[in-house]
Amino acid sequence: MAADPFKEFTVKRKKGETIYVEGDLGTEMYVVQSGAVRIFRAVGGVKQELAIMEKGDFFGEIAVLEGLPRTASAEALDACELIEINSATFDKMIRGNIEIAVRMLRKLSNRLQEANSKIELLSRATAKGKAAAPVGLVDVDRPAEAPPPGAGAAPSSGVQAVPKPIGEVEVPKGAVALLVHEGGTRHFPITGESALIGRYDPVTGTRPEIDLTQVDINRSVSRRHARIVVQDGAFQISEEVGALNGTFVNGQRLTSGRPATLVSGDKVGLGMVSLLFKTPDRPSRKPAAAGRS
Repeated sequence: MAADPFKEFTVKRKKGETIYVEGDLGTEMYVVQSGAVRIFRAVGGVKQELAIMEKGDFFGEIAVLEGLPRTASAEALDACELIEINSATFDKMIRGNIEIAVRMLRKLSNRLQEANSKIELLSRATAKGKAAAPVGLVDVDRPAEAPPPGAGAAPSSGVQAVPKPIGEVEVPKGAVALLVHEGGTRHFPITGESALIGRYDPVTGTRPEIDLTQVDINRSVSRRHARIVVQDGAFQISEEVGALNGTFVNGQRLTSGRPATLVSGDKVGLGMVSLLFKTPDRPSRKPAAAGRS
């Protein structure tokens, strides 16, 4: 196997060790190789967590790209290995790891889209003679706003509800399909013709339509893991390029980029997370004993 091109740039940090502090004038950015890093701000002596960075995530890029002070602090959640990169090695990193380059481009694209949206709002407000908020760039260390309480879950009346058996769960109005977490405690409606499944990505600031962050306690689901699309009335699921730990339909592992058909009643596995796929008006797969192969 080829030698690790970033071995000489790898540094180790112990659990709880500070990597940098808000306001520091740093000259390095970091890429997580193993372990996890907490990005936070200290407000009134209390740590306000902004994001958790895991393998493949990068942080602290403001120091390299813009030469600005740190906008937040970073500490090792557990023993971790980081690639420490200054401006002199930045080019080598980009050329040697295309995944990092793609994720950085996605993040910059998100920032550009948000800036364009603010400019459009400013233009409309100016045309109407109204004052508008100043346009600014997104803080690259700030995650997207968290979904409102209960998002992705069954509606609550304030009383602890007993989960229905999965077979009795109904697809809500307005949804074309539903993914039900094992045990029936969390429901994830699919409302459009395409739904990305994964976890919140603090690097790009994006949240998939089906966000499994809260149920994936083992962090086995990739940020962009799989996608369900509707084509000509049929549902198909395909694994995203770069997804780890596998995507399964009824126990059969999918090949990345090769879609598989889904029908109501199919079991979908993403890493260690198990879900049941349901539609409001499509029959479930019949058992093999009933004459279907």
